[in-house]
Amino acid sequence: MVKDIPDRWADLGEFIRQQRETARLSLRRLSEIAGISNPYLSQIERGLRKPSAEILQQIAKGLHLSAETLYVRAGILEPDSDDQDLVRRIRTDAFLDPYQREALVRIYLSFRHENGYAGPDDVFPDDEDPPSAAASGAGGPR
Repeated sequence: MVKDIPDRWADLGEFIRQQRETARLSLRRLSEIAGISNPYLSQIERGLRKPSAEILQQIAKGLHLSAETLYVRAGILEPDSDDQDLVRRIRTDAFLDPYQREALVRIYLSFRHENGYAGPDDVFPDDEDPPSAAASGAGGPR
């Protein structure tokens, strides 16, 4: 279902605001980093302005996000149709050994599960239940 255009801009603005707050950046600081005016960024966050791809790229850079993330939110790009693409890419990474690849997949899927985003295609190795983040070694001492 395609969202109405005003809803899309409001959702995009809300997402940018949440990311800015998570990064602990003031509106003024992000506008300085992104090289856009403070009032313009405020209007984007409130869904009143439709930013260009270039402006979205500048905002993404300031938030340390991929521009593609904002492009998808804005409807400029289609979302990746295959949710398992990241898992496949991890499992075929030649720079990791098999144990590292499966550990990384397990941690990723456990985080998705904990955040309520686990889908029917999320398959854990050996049909195990998703591990907790603590059991996966995430956030633990090194």
